[in-house]
Amino acid sequence: MFITFEGGEGSGKTTQVRLLGERLTQLGYQVMVTREPGGTPLGAKLRALLLDVESQVEPRAELLLYAADRAQHVATLIRPALADGKIVISDRYADSALAYQGYGRGLDLTALRQIMVFATSGLQPDLTFFLDLDPQQGLARRAQAGASNRFEAQTLEFHRRVREGYLALIAAEPERWVRIDADQPLAVVQGTIFAVVEERLQLLQR
Repeated sequence: MFITFEGGEGSGKTTQVRLLGERLTQLGYQVMVTREPGGTPLGAKLRALLLDVESQVEPRAELLLYAADRAQHVATLIRPALADGKIVISDRYADSALAYQGYGRGLDLTALRQIMVFATSGLQPDLTFFLDLDPQQGLARRAQAGASNRFEAQTLEFHRRVREGYLALIAAEPERWVRIDADQPLAVVQGTIFAVVEERLQLLQR
C-alpha cells in the first residue's frame, strides 16, 4: 500500500507521517517512511538546493529538479519497497508538483502532468491525505517554530493558490483523497488518519 501526505506549510503532515509509520510498525507491518525531496542521496542534495532561501530557481527548472528527485525516488526506493510487500508512506509526492508548480507558479498543468507520469512511470498512491490549514495560520506556525525555507518565503497569495490547487485535485479524484482539518489537536488528527488507514488495510486483506 502506497500512502502519501500532502499539505501546505505548517500543516503538521511530517509529524503525522512519522506517527503513522510508528503505529503501523508497532502493529507488525513492514513500513518504509520517506519524503520528497530528500528520500534518496540524490534527493538530499536536491532538497538542499530547492529549499535554500538563497537559491534563485526558475519555475520550470524547479519543476524539473523535483521531477528528477521523484524519478530517482520511485525507481530506487518506492517501487522496490512495494514489491517487497511494505507499506510505503511518503511525505509529499507528485501532487505537490501540481499544487505548487502548477497552481502556485502557474505552469501548464497538462505538460506538468505528462512530466510527472514520465518521472513516476505512472505510479499513483493508493491513498492520499491532505492536511488542510489556512495558509496564513500555517505560515505563522512555521515562523513561530523558527523555520524558514524558500517556499515559506513566498507570498501569502502564492500559498492560497497552492491550497486552492489541492482542493481542485481532491474534487477531481475524491476516491483517493482524504481531506482532514489540520486545525485540530494532534491526537485527533492522528486518530482520524489511523482509522482511515485501518479501514483500507482491512479491505485489502479481505
